[in-house]
Amino acid sequence: MIRIALVEDEEKFVEQLMGYFADYQNRNQEELKITVYSDGDAVTEKYKPVFDIIFMDIGMKFMDGMSAAKEIRRQDAGVIIIFITNMVQYAMQGYEVNALDYMLKPVSYDRFSQSMERAVFRVKKYNNLHSYITVSLKGGDIVRLDVGDVYYIESHGHNIVYHTAYGDYLSIGSMKALEQSLEEFSFVRGNSSYLINLQHVEGMREKSAVVKGKLVPLSRAKRSFFMQEFTKYWGG
Repeated sequence: MIRIALVEDEEKFVEQLMGYFADYQNRNQEELKITVYSDGDAVTEKYKPVFDIIFMDIGMKFMDGMSAAKEIRRQDAGVIIIFITNMVQYAMQGYEVNALDYMLKPVSYDRFSQSMERAVFRVKKYNNLHSYITVSLKGGDIVRLDVGDVYYIESHGHNIVYHTAYGDYLSIGSMKALEQSLEEFSFVRGNSSYLINLQHVEGMREKSAVVKGKLVPLSRAKRSFFMQEFTKYWGG
């Protein structure tokens, strides 16, 4: 599934592009999930890196698309941004946020399809180089996390907290099941409550692992194995 955000404040263009997405999905046998936002501030508020592609109108009332894209780039280096505009001079600023493309209004289906093909190709190429886990959050939302962006995972009873480069995510699950599924990605138990990504361990202090500046405690039972795996991971 390819997750797409459409940020557009004019209803007629939303309807047109939603029709294009449906046609593209049928013609190319691609599964698309589209989330529509009516303004830049709507997509940037509490932004989480769950989208593969963002189609962003530049000229919007409350927060323009370029400002929104800059805010998103501070949190998400990987998402593909495609601008939609009726003023080419603004579209040319896209290099500032590493935009893949821009489409001038009115957008024809052929032009849309061309841009989609480039974006989908890049998404699939990127996904082949990265590993992801899908997490069901409390409240019903689902997020896709790049394993490399997860610092450590913490359990509180049946609650699971993913501490990541983009903030914390609360879920429900089994620490044992997570340990088994993430073992191949160099996640190691520090104690009964913490599963730590060795990629982000900066050192050891006070019988704890230092993970992005935070002390994550190691139990006596797990400490020896953790140290062994940590040394092995960093080639010592």
